[in-house]
Amino acid sequence: MTKAFLLTQMTWPEVKEALRTVKIAVIPLGAHEQHGPHMAESCDAVLAEEMGKRLVEKLYPEALLTPTINMGVSPHHLHFPGTISLEPTTVIAILRDMIKSLKQHGIDQFLILNAHGGNQATLGVATETLTRELDVRIYYAKTTASAKDVMDRRLESKLYGHSCDREVSEALYLAPHIVRQDRLEAADYQEGRWKKLRPGNPLQGFYYYEEMTRNGCIGDATKASYEIGQEIVETALERLAHAVKELI
Repeated sequence: MTKAFLLTQMTWPEVKEALRTVKIAVIPLGAHEQHGPHMAESCDAVLAEEMGKRLVEKLYPEALLTPTINMGVSPHHLHFPGTISLEPTTVIAILRDMIKSLKQHGIDQFLILNAHGGNQATLGVATETLTRELDVRIYYAKTTASAKDVMDRRLESKLYGHSCDREVSEALYLAPHIVRQDRLEAADYQEGRWKKLRPGNPLQGFYYYEEMTRNGCIGDATKASYEIGQEIVETALERLAHAVKELI
């Protein structure tokens, strides 16, 4: 049976004993937002937590998994029912309080494991600000971004990134209960200025998701599979674990 320090499942004496070896706390960060007609809105939070569990297993006994921050910066999804979006300052405030608390217990290194692209800009600011303010070391990583070579090789969609063949594949491997497999759809794109604002273009800017896709999806979820998810997730976990070990 694999071992892992999961803070939400531990008593305080168990935490006290774990702190003898723990060098870093992993903070899963997700979002609560629409994921098309075939994924639960908790998707990003669930995937962040499941990735976090597996990562601290690989880093045992030097890592501890904190409670998941299950909402994030999602204003671009707000016109779809059910989405809840936090202000960037709110996310930073939550991270500040969590890190301050855990530092009091002797932890001074932190990895924010993020499953939502909309959080990335906020994490850049949070890392710079809180590292200096709290005198700690903070790192952040997108859950499976380090396996992009696998994605490029295994995914058929040229454009992917939200409730797509990648994300649905990851969920089929990590948390199949959040996927409605009988409702899988490809993206229903529409023409618009969003094409000129995507990464890689000269200009970047804000647009609502419905300007790009009527059903809230990118890519083609009908091409997702457990096997693709397994290769993406396990490759990313190996690379993340190696990168953390080199720093702590």
